[in-house]
Amino acid sequence: MIPGDAVLDAFINANILFIVAYGLWSVARFVLQHSGAKHAYSTQLKLLNTVFLTIVFSPFIILAVKMGMSGVSHNVNVNLSDMVVAYYLNGGFEMNASELERLILMRDTFTTNVMNAAGLVAWLFIAAFVVGLAIGSMRLIYSMFCLHKIVSGSYAWRKFGRLQLRLSDRTMVPFSTRGLRNYYVVIPSHMLGQGEELKVSLAHEFQHLRQGDIEWEIILEALKPFFFLNPAYHAWKRQVESLREFSCDTEVLQRGRIDVRAYCETLLSICQQTLRRDRLFVVAVPKVTLVTADRSALHQGKRSFLERRISTLLDARRLRRPGLVYAAIMAPLMVATVLTAMAIQSPGDWSQDRLMLSTVVNLERLDKINQLSAFGKIRE
Repeated sequence: MIPGDAVLDAFINANILFIVAYGLWSVARFVLQHSGAKHAYSTQLKLLNTVFLTIVFSPFIILAVKMGMSGVSHNVNVNLSDMVVAYYLNGGFEMNASELERLILMRDTFTTNVMNAAGLVAWLFIAAFVVGLAIGSMRLIYSMFCLHKIVSGSYAWRKFGRLQLRLSDRTMVPFSTRGLRNYYVVIPSHMLGQGEELKVSLAHEFQHLRQGDIEWEIILEALKPFFFLNPAYHAWKRQVESLREFSCDTEVLQRGRIDVRAYCETLLSICQQTLRRDRLFVVAVPKVTLVTADRSALHQGKRSFLERRISTLLDARRLRRPGLVYAAIMAPLMVATVLTAMAIQSPGDWSQDRLMLSTVVNLERLDKINQLSAFGKIRE
C-alpha cells in the first residue's frame, strides 16, 4: 500500500507543476504569437496536451532519470533544497542557519502536520480540500446525470460503427460526447430542415472526434474536483477549451468543403438560440458543443469568445511546417517541466550538505546556550 504522506507529497508536486507549467506555457504562447505562428491553434493545443502528459508521467520520468544517473555521480544535486543548502554553505548568501533550516523543512513540517491533523493551518487545508472535493464531485455527478438524461431522451437517427447520430428536442445546440464504448453526436431536431447548419454542425463535431477532444474533456473534468483550489488548473482548462474550438474551426475550413460565410452564419445563428437554452444543458458535462453564448462578456462589455472565433476564421492562415514548430517549442517545454518536477521533489535521505547545515544549527544553539550561561554567571 502506498503511504499517505507519499500521496500528499505527489499531490503537492502536481499542484506546483501546474502553476509552473502554465507560466511556461504562457511564455511559449507569447513567443508563438509574435513569431508568425499566432493562428497555429492545432499546434498550440498539441503543445498544451503534451505538457499535461509530461506532468502526469513526470514521476516515472524522474525515476528513469535517477536510475540512469545512479552510476554517474553521487555529488550532483537535482533537488532545489539541496542546491540552496549547498549554495549557502559555500558562502553564497548570509542568513541565520536555524532560519534557513526552518524554511528548508517547511514543506516536510506541513506534510507531517496535515497527515497528523495537527495545527490550525493543517485543519484549514484539510477542510478546504474536503469541501472543494465534495462540491466538485457532486457537481460532476449531477452534470453527468443531466448529460445522460439529454442523450437517453434523444432519438436514434443513424449509426456508423461505434458512432451514433441522435436527434434531440431538448437541446438547441449540437454537441458530442461518449460513453464507455460508443460516441454520440446529438443534433437539434429542427436542423433536419436546415441543410447548411446541419452540414456545418456535423463537420465541426466530427472534427472534435478526430482530435480526441472528448477524451481530453473527460480527463480534465474528472480531475477538476481534486484541483478545485488551484487557479492554474482552471486557467489551463479554459485555455484547452478555447484552443480546441479555434483548432476545430480552422481545421474544418481548411478542408475546403464549407464556405467561411456559411460557417460564421451558423455560429451566429446557434449562439442566438443558446441565449434561450435550458439549465439542464448548461450544466451537462463532459461534452463538446458547437458554440455557446458568452453571457459574462455581454454584461461586462468585453469581447466575447464567439467574436474572437469569427475574427480568427476571417484572419486564419495556414502554418508552414507545423511539426517543426511543435518540436522546437515542445523540447524546451518538456525539459523545463521535468527539471522543475525534479527540483521540487522532497529529498529522500539527508545529504552531506544538509547534515553539515544541521551541525551548524546545533553549534549556533550551543553558542547561544553558552552565552546565556555566561550572562547568568556575570549577573551573579
